[in-house]
Amino acid sequence: MKLLQLATMKNMAKFLAVFTLIASLSAPSHARSYAKTENPIVLVHGFLGFDSALGVDYWYGVSNNLSRNGATVYTANLSSVNGSTTRGEQLVSFLEELKASYGHDKFNLIGHSQGGFDVRYAASVKPELVASVTAIGSPTTGSGTAEFLLNSFGDDPLLSTILYNGLNIIGSLIESLSGDSDPQNAVATGHVLSYTGAAEFVALHPQAVPTSPCGSRDHVVNGIPYYSWSGTKPFTNLFDASDYVLSITAKLDNEASDGLAGRCASHLGLVIKDNYKWNHVDQVNHLFGLRGWGSANPLSVIRSHANRLKNSGL
Repeated sequence: MKLLQLATMKNMAKFLAVFTLIASLSAPSHARSYAKTENPIVLVHGFLGFDSALGVDYWYGVSNNLSRNGATVYTANLSSVNGSTTRGEQLVSFLEELKASYGHDKFNLIGHSQGGFDVRYAASVKPELVASVTAIGSPTTGSGTAEFLLNSFGDDPLLSTILYNGLNIIGSLIESLSGDSDPQNAVATGHVLSYTGAAEFVALHPQAVPTSPCGSRDHVVNGIPYYSWSGTKPFTNLFDASDYVLSITAKLDNEASDGLAGRCASHLGLVIKDNYKWNHVDQVNHLFGLRGWGSANPLSVIRSHANRLKNSGL
């Protein structure tokens, strides 16, 4: 009886060893191709953004996570503070450089915050370079915070000068820390993110923007699919300093928001979800991965989206 039990245990051990070996071989293979899109992914930062500064990525851990899962990823570095026509042209130039250097035909553009405006611009003026457009926490129809600042300081020459010059200085500092020197223009930034400026931008680049508040629209325009998602929880973590600021700016909007972009204002194309338990900073996995307990992991959401693009042949 003991011999039978011993033999059974040995067989079970062999089975488990083989099973573990198969699992260890198959899992990495799946992981290496899960986010392997047909076209490269280009990440585009928002207002006061950068690619990497002092060793810290704006898209915190996103590029590495996508790369480990098979994606080819590039991160754009545009003017930290400027309008989206200027930033959009910078993005187009970056795409053309990538095409010339590496032979890519098209790109999957993913923009956060104002970066959502920039990727829309690129798709509008150079559709032949764009495979898809994704906007994350982007105030497509304008930001309540930008509107408040314009209304509060715009008519006062002294205060507006202090505000705009201060933002330009901060933008230039960020450029320096990220190893770049793109021009700064806070006036242009404030305008395009305001309700009036955003409406003007939509008039020029209307692709996939809903025609009714919080509505939806055909998400494929000129052969380019558009996607979006956003959050509605400004305060998510006691240890995240940005949450305290965003909980204040959220009160400046006229709807539920992530602190800077309203739930309905963020709609573009196919809305994946507009009420993640995230704030504006959580969406790119900052500050340093801090987020609310039980909230979705932004790395997983972005990786799953890359898989969505892959399965769509993009």
